[in-house]
Amino acid sequence: MKKCLLALSIVSLYSTAYAADFTDTAKVISSTPIYERVNEPRRECSTETVQGAPKERTMGGAIVGGIAGGLLGSQVGGGQGRTAATAAGAIAGVLVGDRIANPDQAPRSEQVERCRDVDNYRDVIKGYTVTYRYNGQEATTTLPYQPGEKVQVGVSLIEDQTRNSQRRSYQDRNYRQGERN
Repeated sequence: MKKCLLALSIVSLYSTAYAADFTDTAKVISSTPIYERVNEPRRECSTETVQGAPKERTMGGAIVGGIAGGLLGSQVGGGQGRTAATAAGAIAGVLVGDRIANPDQAPRSEQVERCRDVDNYRDVIKGYTVTYRYNGQEATTTLPYQPGEKVQVGVSLIEDQTRNSQRRSYQDRNYRQGERN
């Protein structure tokens, strides 16, 4: 266990020896907002007065009233008068029966709410395209905020790949020479 921890600490020490990162500041040359068009639909509602359809008229009251009126009319008078009284009673019964079954109704009006969705577009700043100068070089990046006059830059050291390839080439030559001996 102690050997494992020792090996792990040596590996981490060795790997951090090459990581010499630090921060510095750079002068901002320009900062341009990046806009995005966003839709936030909203619902608009209004109340309207609508005329309702009239109630459908029924024939039952007129039929019953006509029969009842005819029976009552036939009880009055005699001969030709009875026939006329029956007809008059039937007509009056139809009218009265229809009024009772279908009373006069004023046109109905109802309040109806009608709604619709309306698009509501607006421009939103999603970030900034920032151009800055560091060590005489200009660079451009995107930031989620407006940086101001200066911006922090991260500087990292990287391993020189040309030196490593020369070292490997030298080691390969020495190995090949050792094989020949």
